[in-house]
Amino acid sequence: MSQLSRRQMLFGSYLGLGGLALSDMLRAAGTPLSARPNHLPAKAKHCIFLFMEGGVSQMDLFEHKPELIRLAGQRMPQASNTTGEIATFSAAPNRLVPPVAPLRQHGQSGRWITDLMPHLASVADELAFVHGVKVDNNNHGPAVYHSLTGNQFPGSASIGAWVTYGLGTENQDLPGFIVLGDPRGSTIGGAGVWGNGFLPAAYQGTLFRNGDTPIVDLNRTKQMTADAQRHELDLLQWMNRSHSAARSDNSELEARIASYELAFRMQSKAPELVDLGGETEATRKLYGLDDKDSEAFGRQCLLARRMVERGVRHVMVLHGAGGDRWDDHGDVKTRIPKHCREVDKPIAGLLKDLKSRGLLDETLVVWASEMGRTPFDNNLISDKPGRDHNQYGLVVWMAGGDVKRGATFGETDDFSVRSSGDPIPLRDVHATLLQLLGLDQERLNFLHAGRYKKLTDIGGRVIREIIA
Repeated sequence: MSQLSRRQMLFGSYLGLGGLALSDMLRAAGTPLSARPNHLPAKAKHCIFLFMEGGVSQMDLFEHKPELIRLAGQRMPQASNTTGEIATFSAAPNRLVPPVAPLRQHGQSGRWITDLMPHLASVADELAFVHGVKVDNNNHGPAVYHSLTGNQFPGSASIGAWVTYGLGTENQDLPGFIVLGDPRGSTIGGAGVWGNGFLPAAYQGTLFRNGDTPIVDLNRTKQMTADAQRHELDLLQWMNRSHSAARSDNSELEARIASYELAFRMQSKAPELVDLGGETEATRKLYGLDDKDSEAFGRQCLLARRMVERGVRHVMVLHGAGGDRWDDHGDVKTRIPKHCREVDKPIAGLLKDLKSRGLLDETLVVWASEMGRTPFDNNLISDKPGRDHNQYGLVVWMAGGDVKRGATFGETDDFSVRSSGDPIPLRDVHATLLQLLGLDQERLNFLHAGRYKKLTDIGGRVIREIIA
């Protein structure tokens, strides 16, 4: 029997003691993403947030405005109760641009939906709409941040970070907050829109790439066995824990320590998660994977279903990148139909698939953009008119969980410029999202720089009109 060298003995001792110490610490304190109870009763356990980047045209998709059709090509009256660019643009020479396709009413709810989205129209009664939501900025970058973090400036925690901070996650072998990016490019604002901000670093989103390797360097090298890697990680964890013992306020270090363990567990779970080979042909068609226009976004939506099915708490699905964003300043007759073809079947397929599997009741699905569009174009000479930014006209819809099917809250004026009643601040939408997940916006807070921070900042009104 060979004798152990001094180095081998010390190495084994470190691993044994370190592994025992680490396991005891984790059992005693739990992990940052351990599942936690709701503040409030709620059906929804998970959230899929579908974000259409660029500013979706509400009057082309979901708002039927007879006056816009009747006065097409004429100048719109100056918008009232607006400031900044919208007030300036509406006062300047302009022409009203009619919707690119007819809108018709669908379902028992009589929901107006464009003919360009027939698949979404087939699930119209599952949706609850909020019309005339106001964001705080008329430019893409700040508006994206506002929509996804509650603050128009970088550095705040994203919605997904708040949700996982409040609830943890059910599957400790996968990240609690996963981001599925558009394969055509990155989002405006980059990783900041799914970042942890001032929250502990463990709650930031994890970006999954497209393909069989969703995370760089996820797979072991051929030379590395599972046992050898386990030994290395045990030693590394012991050293990191020793280092962090005197630095308990360093959330980045804590997150890194936890990430090594999560990455090890993900090596067996993530490849299976992104492998769609086991999905039936009918399911693939349901999501539009058989159509080149909808295939990419369909794959994202199908992955989102697979993730919540496996206990991931929050999934953000991004659509729109580079020249393919919903930022249609020109040629809306070509661009909007293209966007709709890309997302219509996948979104409807997601809702139908979740419902057929009994998952829709426990999954909150949210659809949003960073702003709406103007009904007019200030470029009077172009033969391919478009629409400008409109911070007063955002439309948001929700489905699943305790969402009231077919409900509507808010209404815009005759030209879809702004709310016809009191403005609906975006923080009201965020407060409602948290409520539907069983989170109290007041209790969900974090002390930072001497102030308790919240997703809804000064507080939002829960839109109970869309809650069952």
